[in-house]
Amino acid sequence: MDNEERLIELRGLSFTYPYGKRVFSGLDFSLKKGDRVGLVGPNGAGKTTLFHLIMGLLRPDAGEIRVFGRARKTEEDFREVRRRIGLLFQDSDDQLFSPTVEEDIAFGPLNLGRSHEEARDIVRETCRVLGLEGLEKKVTYRLSGGEKRLVALATVVAMKPECFLLDEPTAGLDEATRARFLNYLKGHAETFMIITHAHELLEDATDRVYRLEDGRLTPL
Repeated sequence: MDNEERLIELRGLSFTYPYGKRVFSGLDFSLKKGDRVGLVGPNGAGKTTLFHLIMGLLRPDAGEIRVFGRARKTEEDFREVRRRIGLLFQDSDDQLFSPTVEEDIAFGPLNLGRSHEEARDIVRETCRVLGLEGLEKKVTYRLSGGEKRLVALATVVAMKPECFLLDEPTAGLDEATRARFLNYLKGHAETFMIITHAHELLEDATDRVYRLEDGRLTPL
């Protein structure tokens, strides 16, 4: 795949919440393979909404969403997107629903058709990379907030996505865990977009940063 090929392209995107608040009107944006982008902006500006539109969890009022070179309109279109792009939700509890850590991490690979043996290997490697060894058998709801955040990230990593959309990935993480997460990003994630208020993460992990405000994306 050419490095200049656009993985995600938004053309003339408009979106209004059911209660009447307009978030976007004619928004254009593109993300190419190899881009490492930060996204900042005030609360309520639509940063999370943008991710949910890309993943087909919300549908635009107008405009076009193109992902991996194809226009995406139907639920079937977006199923492929969700297999190939990993979304880390802002709230870890939205991502974790299995009884134990290892079951949560294995869910995605199994859903992609991996065997149980392959899924076990993926769980083992993912836990090693992210420093989760020893937590595999733990009951998910008994984890600390930082542990939940890291397990939620592990569920995304285990899918081996081609692109990551990460919504406040370091929220609730201690310094050592943030460092481990940053090392993962630098070493393993080729293309990603991060919503964060953590300026040090933007400086260390991203190549460019956009500010979303009043429905417009402005490069900083």
